[in-house]
Amino acid sequence: MSNAYHPQQYAPPAPYRPLPAPHPLPPYQPLGKRSPAKIMLTFLVISLLALCTLATLSGSLFLVFFLHNGPASIAPPRPTLPPLTVYSVVGQPTIDAQFINSVLNYYHSPASGKGQTLYDDGVQYNINPAYALAFFLEESTFGTKGVATVTHALGNIRADAGEPQYNGYRLYDTWEEGFADWYQLIANKYVGEWQLSTVDQIVPVYAPSGDNNDEAQYIHTIKLAIERWRNGYADV
Repeated sequence: MSNAYHPQQYAPPAPYRPLPAPHPLPPYQPLGKRSPAKIMLTFLVISLLALCTLATLSGSLFLVFFLHNGPASIAPPRPTLPPLTVYSVVGQPTIDAQFINSVLNYYHSPASGKGQTLYDDGVQYNINPAYALAFFLEESTFGTKGVATVTHALGNIRADAGEPQYNGYRLYDTWEEGFADWYQLIANKYVGEWQLSTVDQIVPVYAPSGDNNDEAQYIHTIKLAIERWRNGYADV
């Protein structure tokens, strides 16, 4: 038997073709220098953006700080009590010694810290100390203005012959003396002798227009103060 070798037939290889040449790169060109004007403009734009961002952050921080640490003198909103129909100086206190001190402190009064004395005198003479405080406000803004800065007077009372005086007004050594004298005058003379007990009755005699006083304004200030303090506010 014959075992002759028969080689397998293969397809001839494809002819050689070279790869296409890559796209040539553009020639290198160095970056041109920026003009000083453009550099300055860029710097200004960046600076303005930074300042705006800083201002926004500062404003936000200020609001957060203010809301959490605002002035304690600004009282929160409170329900408003109906206004009084009669403003009588006679009666029990409607404010306490601590509140009196808060008012005096709020206005930087030289009589600050004397609230207990003003309160106790009112109880003794059956005069509501809120009205004494209101007269003190109208007469000298709690001793910060006028002759009261020298006389220590709650209400500028004219001096009689022979009394210690300053520019014609009674002069006291201490604020406590000035408080007591005002309560005695109102309780003994106006209420006890003349039967005048309301603000509308007392003011035209106490501070008449003939002495260059504005009676209507005086009465309005006292009533406004009484209402503000009844609702818990220190400022008027």
